[in-house]
Amino acid sequence: MLNFPFALGASLYIPATRDDLTDLVSGAKPLGARSLILCTEDAVREEDLPLALARLQEALPHLPAPGSGPLMFVRPRTPRVLEQILGMRGAQHLTGFVLPKIHAGNAHESLTLLRGTGQHAMVTVETREAFSARAMETLRDALLESDVGVPCVRVGGNDLLGLLGMRRTRGVTAYHTPLGPLIDRLVSLFKPWGLNVSAPVYDFTDDPETLAREAHEDLLHGTFGKTAIHPRQVSVIEAAYRVSASEMDMAHAILRDDAPAVFRIGDAMCEPSTHAAWARAVLARGAAYGVTGSPISVPLDSIAL
Repeated sequence: MLNFPFALGASLYIPATRDDLTDLVSGAKPLGARSLILCTEDAVREEDLPLALARLQEALPHLPAPGSGPLMFVRPRTPRVLEQILGMRGAQHLTGFVLPKIHAGNAHESLTLLRGTGQHAMVTVETREAFSARAMETLRDALLESDVGVPCVRVGGNDLLGLLGMRRTRGVTAYHTPLGPLIDRLVSLFKPWGLNVSAPVYDFTDDPETLAREAHEDLLHGTFGKTAIHPRQVSVIEAAYRVSASEMDMAHAILRDDAPAVFRIGDAMCEPSTHAAWARAVLARGAAYGVTGSPISVPLDSIAL
């Protein structure tokens, strides 16, 4: 069973109009990403949609066997396009779909099309409704009531900034823009109910320093997974997902069957009843992305409060 969201990593967007699409999805041209999103929406001009669908139809039969390549998603432009893609040969081997511009008023149509297919739905919040806590609560409830798997809620940063007449600025992370408080609110509205939130793209492909800083901030703000628009962004993002050996040691200690109710490792208080979810996430990240540094050398000491 897939361990969402940790299996997603940096999700690389690819316009479905590319003439080498079959090579990219088959693995003939490996991209080094854990998940690919083949886009027929904003990355494709309206007049080029027939070309995108034709290339998808050609590429989908060449998808690698499940488990032998990256997770594969398609971003359909509309529910009608989603229905067309579902009818294509090979579509059953897709991991799922990224549904664009989703809110409570339009989620039902696409989710209904996916019901019973076994396909996952990553929904993207990128309309003005994202700024309304009430609207997002309604969407959350609709997602939870659906019988379609939702590995994560994606934040469409460029669309949301566009609604404010803004765009990303080089050298500035999302958390120093109006996206910061919005992402925090979305995490608080979705994550306690078991719906992961993934972080938006950083627009500049030649600024790995800011991208690395933002990927670290993504984790601090409770998101996991991030949109990438160039293969060179993938390794930068996923380097931020590595965990330190000291974090791994602490996580293992917290999850021990005989762990005290509260204890310290070094100067850090550990309380399994509240830190267990963090510990499980650390172990999953470490297994997927690797461990850095040296383990803790100090013993685990029980402390009384």
